[in-house]
Amino acid sequence: MSKVAVVYWSGTGNTEKMAEAIVDQLKTKEVEVDLLQASEFDKSKVNDYDGFAFGCPAMGSEELEDSEFEPMFEDVENELSSKPTMIFGSYEWADGEWIETWQERCEDDGINLVDDGVKAYDDPDDEALEKVRNVADKLAEAL
Repeated sequence: MSKVAVVYWSGTGNTEKMAEAIVDQLKTKEVEVDLLQASEFDKSKVNDYDGFAFGCPAMGSEELEDSEFEPMFEDVENELSSKPTMIFGSYEWADGEWIETWQERCEDDGINLVDDGVKAYDDPDDEALEKVRNVADKLAEAL
């Protein structure tokens, strides 16, 4: 059975809702899943998993959260090229540019993204949750 780490940081609970939807969807595909906060994950755990879903909301001026998520992601990003990965998160201002910037960073690092990053405005609505489930399906297929 394949194993996926869903690693996230959430300040308001919106990105956490997306993470939980991914976990639930992957379980329907008979994938073993660990739901981890960013502070619980580091490079030493990368080889324990077959794939990843990373979630972080937009912070500041369209950036990743910088005290826990960014340091963790910086630590692991060069270890992800051979593992299927998805990215997701929520935002509450501007147009969600941070997800495009993050996606470009992943592509520049050679990370094996299974699809474009999924963003949700504020509290994820049914459409956003459906998108995140669809990309979770692609992640499961890529394992």
